[in-house]
Amino acid sequence: MTGDHGVRALLDLPHAVLLAGGSGLKLDDGRIVEVRAQVEPLLEVRAKDAASLLRLAWHIGNRHLTAQIEPDRILIRLDHVIAIMLAGLGATVTEVQAPFDPEGGAYGGRHIAHDHDHEH
Repeated sequence: MTGDHGVRALLDLPHAVLLAGGSGLKLDDGRIVEVRAQVEPLLEVRAKDAASLLRLAWHIGNRHLTAQIEPDRILIRLDHVIAIMLAGLGATVTEVQAPFDPEGGAYGGRHIAHDHDHEH
């Protein structure tokens, strides 16, 4: 991995670990690098109210999609078929470019963050 300031490191862990945005990795030389989610094309899913957003979250989860859950929106990876389905369920769906830091899932940290960025 290469950080914002050119720090290069190899991350070789014995098993998958959830590295959420804001996590830190200590390098052999004692420096700490912060994990940041990579900006990528996503779908921003919004609803008219909290109950509607909750129903949309259920449909997203029922399809086992990786999602970043926020109080007023859900972010998922860009998928035009899913966008059409969600719009049909009443969602406002917008393509955005944003960092993606999804939930880790009920069975542990199967998702490893995309980017390991700047040095502290």
